[in-house]
Amino acid sequence: MYANGTICAQKPPKVFHMYRREHRDQLSFKDFFLPFGGQLSGDNRWIKLAELIPWDELEDDYASQFCKGFGAPAKPFRMALGALIIKARLELTDEELVEQIKENPYLQFFISLEGYQYSAPFDPSMMVYFRKRLPESVVNDCNERIVRHGLNVIRSAAATDHDDDSSHGGGTARPGDQQIGSNATRPNQGSLLIDATCVPADIRRPTDLSLLNEARELTETLIDAMHAQIRDAFGHKPRTHRKQARQQFLAVAKKKKPRIIKIRKAIRQQLGHLRRNLASIDALTACGASHLTAGRYAYQKLLVVSELVRQKVILDQSDSRSIPDRIVSLGQAHIRPIVRGKVRCNVEFGAKISISVTGEGFTFLDRLSFDPYNEGEDLKAQARAYRRRHGHYPKVICADQIYRTRANRAFCLRHGIRLSGPRLGRPKSDPELLAQEKRQFLDDQRQRNAVEGKIGQGKRRFGLGLIREKLAVTQGSTIVLNVLVMNLVKLLELLFVLFTALLRLLLVNEGSWSIHTVPLKPQIAAA
Repeated sequence: MYANGTICAQKPPKVFHMYRREHRDQLSFKDFFLPFGGQLSGDNRWIKLAELIPWDELEDDYASQFCKGFGAPAKPFRMALGALIIKARLELTDEELVEQIKENPYLQFFISLEGYQYSAPFDPSMMVYFRKRLPESVVNDCNERIVRHGLNVIRSAAATDHDDDSSHGGGTARPGDQQIGSNATRPNQGSLLIDATCVPADIRRPTDLSLLNEARELTETLIDAMHAQIRDAFGHKPRTHRKQARQQFLAVAKKKKPRIIKIRKAIRQQLGHLRRNLASIDALTACGASHLTAGRYAYQKLLVVSELVRQKVILDQSDSRSIPDRIVSLGQAHIRPIVRGKVRCNVEFGAKISISVTGEGFTFLDRLSFDPYNEGEDLKAQARAYRRRHGHYPKVICADQIYRTRANRAFCLRHGIRLSGPRLGRPKSDPELLAQEKRQFLDDQRQRNAVEGKIGQGKRRFGLGLIREKLAVTQGSTIVLNVLVMNLVKLLELLFVLFTALLRLLLVNEGSWSIHTVPLKPQIAAA
């Protein structure tokens, strides 16, 4: 009847647009045409970001969605992904994004324009199609490729710098630096930090009474539109008693702390009005009226209203307060209540995500679902994803208590992974061993704080604090895009570390170069 909450991991169907791949080298910022003279600065952050993204490599998945040989030409991949990255990084609306691109030549270069233009490169409504054409699965793959390509660029620059220093200073490269970029299978190394959180959607705090009132007003609008279509054949318009229903709703909604008996009575009253309106809509339909008279969006909501009434009737006739696939929003029927047990908010409404953070600070989205689930089930998949990205399992997994199940402990033991947390069984009698385990546990907890910080960073500095998109596929795309932008910011930080080290080399004597480059090498090698 309506769209249930699903994992947005499927590619959208092919759209009837033609895609023209431009086989040309990536435009250099020096060749970007400025009508008012001069050229772009290579130190700008958008220039640096454009160099860290493998545009040609990522374009293949985007081009496969389009038909070949017919249809209107679609916008280039770099324009689509670039616009989404700018929107996520600057936290702009679609309309403000287009205005910013019109005014900023660096943003125009970032979305692959060959020169500065005063007109908008696309309409703000195109952003919806960009999000649909770049769903969660595609953007997640782009995130992994961008991190891998960006690290290769930084490592190449670091290796070139080290070779130059070795030739001048007569030193030799360290063994750890010589192994950078090796694809051989290595023993477990590195750390993996995992956690789950809820990304709230932009909906009103739902209550049973407010949802039923909204549904009742929708059915009244449909009755007015459908009756006007067949007034002569049907006769008088069906009664809705809308004034009486509105007064009954406000009598409870305006009270600061209404009694439970009053709330239940108001819910039954709204249910009665709503079921009568649905019966009137069925009668109008049987007489020839169309549900689409009030618009396609109203008809989609009507399907959700039918399921809402069914759920409320079941809850009213039973002692249970929960029901599977509970409706919390008529406009976003895929959203489900996520019980998190937090102090500030016990129940959140939005997508639940499982993320993993490597020891170097890069974030990956491993699961996204609008239905509640136990995040402890994701540990095995997240460890295998780490092996796929790095060629080996992590040496240690720092996770919360919910991940420390017997199945997960057996999996980690089988693959030589140390799972954080106290071991099962009785505590050891040796005081030294107990103190050592306690120090190890506290050290793991301090290390696990990084994933909590990443979640806070995503919700405060980026757009994970509130998702304003309405569709399930666009919400999933927006969530992964914010994770991608967080990794791009991390890559820029590593570039800054590299440039800082190069500046130090220019300021120190030739004999003391190794002392000043030590802080850079472990960070690049570990990444």
